[in-house]
Amino acid sequence: MKSEDTSGILKRYLKTRPVCKVTFRLPKESVPTAESVVVVGDFNAWNAEATPMTRQKNGDFTTVVELPAGKEYRFRYFIDRQRWENDWQADRYVPNIFGGKDSLVKV
Repeated sequence: MKSEDTSGILKRYLKTRPVCKVTFRLPKESVPTAESVVVVGDFNAWNAEATPMTRQKNGDFTTVVELPAGKEYRFRYFIDRQRWENDWQADRYVPNIFGGKDSLVKV
Protein backbone atom coordinates (compact mmCIF):
# COMPACT_ATOMS: atom_id res chain seq x y z
CA MET A 1 0.00 0.00 0.00
CA LYS A 2 1.46 3.39 -1.03
CA SER A 3 0.78 6.40 1.19
CA GLU A 4 0.86 10.10 0.41
CA ASP A 5 0.50 12.56 3.27
CA THR A 6 -0.71 16.07 2.51
CA SER A 7 -0.85 17.02 6.21
CA GLY A 8 -4.61 17.35 6.72
CA ILE A 9 -5.45 14.66 4.16
CA LEU A 10 -3.84 11.22 4.24
CA LYS A 11 -4.07 9.10 1.07
CA ARG A 12 -3.44 5.37 1.16
CA TYR A 13 -3.57 3.62 -2.22
CA LEU A 14 -4.51 -0.06 -2.17
CA LYS A 15 -2.41 -2.51 -4.18
CA THR A 16 -5.27 -4.97 -4.61
CA ARG A 17 -7.76 -2.62 -6.30
CA PRO A 18 -7.82 0.87 -7.83
CA VAL A 19 -9.01 2.55 -4.64
CA CYS A 20 -7.57 5.18 -2.34
CA LYS A 21 -8.48 5.31 1.35
CA VAL A 22 -8.61 9.01 2.12
CA THR A 23 -8.45 10.15 5.73
CA PHE A 24 -10.02 13.58 6.06
CA ARG A 25 -8.84 15.49 9.15
CA LEU A 26 -10.21 18.82 10.33
CA PRO A 27 -7.90 20.14 13.07
CA LYS A 28 -9.19 21.32 16.40
CA GLU A 29 -7.74 24.78 15.74
CA SER A 30 -10.20 25.36 12.91
CA VAL A 31 -13.27 24.18 14.86
CA PRO A 32 -12.47 24.50 18.60
CA THR A 33 -16.12 24.58 19.73
CA ALA A 34 -17.71 22.32 17.10
CA GLU A 35 -20.11 19.63 18.23
CA SER A 36 -20.39 17.87 14.85
CA VAL A 37 -18.61 17.84 11.50
CA VAL A 38 -19.63 16.04 8.31
CA VAL A 39 -17.48 15.75 5.18
CA VAL A 40 -19.72 16.42 2.19
CA GLY A 41 -18.80 16.19 -1.49
CA ASP A 42 -19.05 14.63 -4.92
CA PHE A 43 -18.35 11.18 -3.44
CA ASN A 44 -21.52 11.20 -1.30
CA ALA A 45 -23.81 13.25 -3.56
CA TRP A 46 -23.37 16.26 -1.25
CA ASN A 47 -25.44 14.51 1.42
CA ALA A 48 -24.95 16.47 4.67
CA GLU A 49 -25.59 13.36 6.78
CA ALA A 50 -23.81 10.59 4.84
CA THR A 51 -20.24 10.89 6.15
CA PRO A 52 -20.03 12.13 9.74
CA MET A 53 -16.61 12.65 11.24
CA THR A 54 -15.46 11.41 14.64
CA ARG A 55 -13.90 13.70 17.25
CA GLN A 56 -10.50 12.38 18.31
CA LYS A 57 -9.02 12.70 21.81
CA ASN A 58 -6.89 15.64 20.62
CA GLY A 59 -10.03 17.49 19.40
CA ASP A 60 -9.50 16.90 15.66
CA PHE A 61 -12.36 15.46 13.59
CA THR A 62 -11.54 12.57 11.22
CA THR A 63 -13.13 10.05 8.90
CA VAL A 64 -11.92 7.63 6.22
CA VAL A 65 -13.56 7.38 2.80
CA GLU A 66 -12.69 4.86 0.06
CA LEU A 67 -12.57 6.64 -3.30
CA PRO A 68 -11.93 5.24 -6.78
CA ALA A 69 -8.40 6.26 -7.79
CA GLY A 70 -7.59 8.42 -10.79
CA LYS A 71 -10.21 11.08 -10.10
CA GLU A 72 -10.68 14.46 -8.43
CA TYR A 73 -13.40 15.09 -5.87
CA ARG A 74 -14.88 18.36 -4.62
CA PHE A 75 -15.71 18.50 -0.93
CA ARG A 76 -16.28 20.75 2.09
CA TYR A 77 -16.85 20.32 5.80
CA PHE A 78 -20.31 21.06 7.25
CA ILE A 79 -19.93 22.16 10.85
CA ASP A 80 -22.73 21.99 13.45
CA ARG A 81 -25.26 21.91 10.60
CA GLN A 82 -24.71 25.66 10.25
CA ARG A 83 -21.53 26.61 8.42
CA TRP A 84 -19.18 25.37 5.71
CA GLU A 85 -15.39 25.19 5.89
CA ASN A 86 -12.77 24.25 3.30
CA ASP A 87 -9.82 22.00 4.05
CA TRP A 88 -6.64 23.95 4.79
CA GLN A 89 -4.58 21.23 3.10
CA ALA A 90 -6.73 20.55 0.01
CA ASP A 91 -4.90 19.72 -3.21
CA ARG A 92 -6.47 22.87 -4.63
CA TYR A 93 -9.62 24.99 -4.54
CA VAL A 94 -12.17 25.29 -7.33
CA PRO A 95 -14.99 27.82 -7.79
CA ASN A 96 -18.50 26.57 -7.04
CA ILE A 97 -21.90 27.69 -8.32
CA PHE A 98 -22.57 29.65 -5.11
CA GLY A 99 -19.76 32.15 -5.71
CA GLY A 100 -17.41 30.48 -3.22
CA LYS A 101 -14.83 27.75 -3.52
CA ASP A 102 -14.79 24.02 -2.85
CA SER A 103 -11.83 22.00 -1.63
CA LEU A 104 -10.53 19.44 -4.08
CA VAL A 105 -8.76 16.16 -3.39
CA LYS A 106 -7.03 14.31 -6.22
CA VAL A 107 -6.57 10.55 -5.82
